[in-house]
Amino acid sequence: MAWFRAASSAAKLAVRRSLARPGSYATKARILPSHNRDFHSTVFTSRAQAATAPIPRPVPLSRLTDSFLDGSSSVYLEELQRAWEEDPDSVDESWDNFFRNFVGQATTSPGISGQTIQESMRLLLLVRAYQVNGHMKANLDPLALEERHIPEDLDPALYGFSEADLDREFFLGVWKMAGFLSENRPVQTLRSILTRLQQAYCGSVGYEYMHISDREKCNWLRDKIETPTPTQYNSERRVVMLDRLTWSTQFENFLATKWTAAKRFGLEGGETLIPGMKEMFDRSADLGVESIVIGMSHRGRLNVLGNVVRKPLRQIFSEFSGGTRPVDEVGLYTGTGDVKYHLGTSYDRPTRGGKRIHLSLVANPSHLEAVDPLVIGKTRAKQYYSNDVDRTRNLGILIHGDGSFAGQGVVYETLHLSGLPNYTTGGTIHIVVNNQVAFTTDPQAGRSSQYCTDVAKALDAPIFHVNGDDLEAVVHVCELAAEWRQTFHSDVVVDIVCYRRFGHNEIDEPSFTQPKMYKVIRSHPSALEIYQQKLLKNGQIAQEDIDKIQKKVNSILNEEFMNSKDYVPKKRDWLAAYWSGFKSPEQISRVRNTGVKPEILKNVGKAITTLPDTFKAHRAVKKIFEQRSQMIESGEGIDWAVGEALAFATLLVEGNHVRLSGQDVERGTFSHRHSVVHDQETGEQYCPLDHVIMNQDEEMFTVSNSSLSEFGVLGFELGYSMENPNSLVIWEAQFGDFSNGAQVIFDQFLSSGESKWLRQTGLVVLLPHGYDGQGPEHSSARLERFLQMSDDNPYVIPEMDATLRKQIQECNWQVVNVTTPANYFHVLRRQIHRDFRKPLVVMAPKNLLRHKDCKSNLSEFDDVQGHPGFDKQGTRFKRLIKDQNDHSDLEEGIRRLVLCSGKVYYELDEQRKKVSGKDVAICRVEQLCPFPYDLIQRELKRYPNAEVVWCQEEPMNMGAYSYIAPRLCTAMRALGRGTMEDIRYVGRAPSAATATGFYQAHVKEQAELVQKALQSEPIKYPY
Repeated sequence: MAWFRAASSAAKLAVRRSLARPGSYATKARILPSHNRDFHSTVFTSRAQAATAPIPRPVPLSRLTDSFLDGSSSVYLEELQRAWEEDPDSVDESWDNFFRNFVGQATTSPGISGQTIQESMRLLLLVRAYQVNGHMKANLDPLALEERHIPEDLDPALYGFSEADLDREFFLGVWKMAGFLSENRPVQTLRSILTRLQQAYCGSVGYEYMHISDREKCNWLRDKIETPTPTQYNSERRVVMLDRLTWSTQFENFLATKWTAAKRFGLEGGETLIPGMKEMFDRSADLGVESIVIGMSHRGRLNVLGNVVRKPLRQIFSEFSGGTRPVDEVGLYTGTGDVKYHLGTSYDRPTRGGKRIHLSLVANPSHLEAVDPLVIGKTRAKQYYSNDVDRTRNLGILIHGDGSFAGQGVVYETLHLSGLPNYTTGGTIHIVVNNQVAFTTDPQAGRSSQYCTDVAKALDAPIFHVNGDDLEAVVHVCELAAEWRQTFHSDVVVDIVCYRRFGHNEIDEPSFTQPKMYKVIRSHPSALEIYQQKLLKNGQIAQEDIDKIQKKVNSILNEEFMNSKDYVPKKRDWLAAYWSGFKSPEQISRVRNTGVKPEILKNVGKAITTLPDTFKAHRAVKKIFEQRSQMIESGEGIDWAVGEALAFATLLVEGNHVRLSGQDVERGTFSHRHSVVHDQETGEQYCPLDHVIMNQDEEMFTVSNSSLSEFGVLGFELGYSMENPNSLVIWEAQFGDFSNGAQVIFDQFLSSGESKWLRQTGLVVLLPHGYDGQGPEHSSARLERFLQMSDDNPYVIPEMDATLRKQIQECNWQVVNVTTPANYFHVLRRQIHRDFRKPLVVMAPKNLLRHKDCKSNLSEFDDVQGHPGFDKQGTRFKRLIKDQNDHSDLEEGIRRLVLCSGKVYYELDEQRKKVSGKDVAICRVEQLCPFPYDLIQRELKRYPNAEVVWCQEEPMNMGAYSYIAPRLCTAMRALGRGTMEDIRYVGRAPSAATATGFYQAHVKEQAELVQKALQSEPIKYPY
């Protein structure tokens, strides 16, 4: 069979060349009306001619002509045959199999004395053609509108067969492969062969799997597909399926009756999705799945919520009527909410097999496929926390639309993660609800490929196309997908070809753009009507039973509708078990110190700076670790990488999971981290942070280089972070400039997810940012965008008392631009050491990673009182770092207060030393959002006569200026220190590009802004 796979293309080419001569089949075939569906060409000889045609006789291999193999191939075959006859072991196993079947038996098998080798080979090519392209002949379109071109290699005439050959017996042999060729029936009629192939590959399911390179997987599928008889369900199963389809259909009908003008993105035309999913879940549970995470866009979402995930119907109906906010709960936070067809929920659902399975549907915006990587990340996190090392107990299922699956890049970014060691979930089941139209766009305008699912072939994923009107076929492929995933732990795609009965939504008019399609749809029966008639015709159910099921469903729907009128939600939906005890934005969470005991710092410091004695690290890396060891030992000169590693290590010691992912994060884009070290002789890898505690789980600390993706990987890490609060999950961009490749995640999820869907996350995003002459694409993480999306009010100073402050809790996220290793250490630990979770966006440094002055002492990391690092607040993250000169609480002689953020501080400080600017104070705003009003006012009071300056590297229309100015003005007004005109700006002028591409221009601009901030003359407003 291995030879057959390799040689088939050349053989088919030869067949076409020989048979395309005058009088033979030579045109591309279509499905045409014919008295025999197996043959769709019009070039056969008449029956009379066929009856008088001579019966082919066996011929020696040497006499085979170019009609099948070229001359050199014929000689080669004859030489191989002679070698095989002398010693069967002298040829490859596939050739041994070939000769045993064709040469060894053809002359002795009864009834096939006229059989030629050419015919058998051509018949095998026909079998393979059906396995490869049979799906092109399958009955997939419930509307029968698609004009499909049938590949010519599915036409028996291409291989020299005519209708007169249908009842002739042909020698196929018994092959070492799965499917009907492996059955002990070496002799079969052409009719029986074609019947089996049509039954297997050309019914209501079209199978695509021959692109898979793994022989075992193909054989497994052949065993499932090429069965002697089609899959049959007993009466009991059929009644269950009917009941589930009735629920799916009546749910949509009920909503349409009660809320005729409401958008609900119903499932009409694709109702078989619901029973298909239910059967898939039941089969998955039987095979060991305990938890399923679901992601989907809005079409059919309400039906899935109500009938699959079991969100209370009264709650869904209440939301249709306008809904009410939850009441009667301490510290209630309701956020701003979202439309009903974006919401998620979770539920423990009993299965048909008597088990229970946990289902969670992840909230999703209208950005159709944006949720895909979140589902995969959340599934991976579930696998970690449940110790599901085989990845068989937690499953991700994604439901796609046909237009979005083919058109949106995040689909491939998500698929691309499936086989990566630190991102794989052991396979995802993809279900495509194929409307055959994307909003108003026809497939030929929406994709370049034959199917919307072709992108999945890059993964060697099998694809099952199924007619959405055939309920039992949908159920069959859904169960088959579950079995594939649990057997091979890889992705699989189910493409349910259906239609939208009412267009994109219920108030849309689809006939404007698809008149022909909707003319057919108007008279097309529903899948429920089709299945009811099938069961009635087969005598497997009576009309009274159908009426009984419908009456039961309608009764429950009406009862839930009446109850919805008084329904009031009483609890927050977002607190899963891991999140118990965590506080909402309306509950006070006390600030905690984040310092660590000195002995712990020393111990973990030793672990993270030590390499095994036998490990042959690169000499430069070895020197780095020796320097790090000296930093820990002396307690001085701690640099950025060590400060970060200490934060990770101390969190690990405290039992927290730490995960860092992104492009090149193991070494670090700027070759500073070296969290994974490579042996220069063996290539072996060593990660010091994997050895911080005894018997440390290998995944407890995970650092992983990601694929070259922002959207997909950031989405994955966001989903991962949402599962358990006791984890520090970090995504680092290669450069902050590239983070806008994931803008949908920032806009739709990270900045607003808690407000819309009541879902907290403590995800940390590291975005390298800073102007050091690397050009417009390597300078700015677009700080202004994150600040612009912040929801704190610039004109209202919130409660700032340390015991009452809820400022961070009430803000949508935190944005920081940190300037010391110790402060970075504390801001990372602060993410874990509090009773709520909030996203953290860090403008990460570049040249500060090795800056001579960007160092911290170990004492700034500890919890010991009485040293310079321990101020009145304790050892914790400093939202603002005051001037480092020894200033008192009142300094009337300071003429200028320069507020800045990030690495420009070090350049300002150096310039101040040059000009002896002792009358200038420089304060660093480390936390930009939410704005530290209390600390800003403290500094304004300290310097009552100072000119107030905001200094930044970025152009005026970028950076923090637009965010800082109104808030700084509010703080100043409250103290009577002036208005907006009293805030001076120092920085680059407005610009379209983030930075100049000319290094000398950069140096000049940077020098000018630094000098201006320290100039002796007053700075004019605004700059």
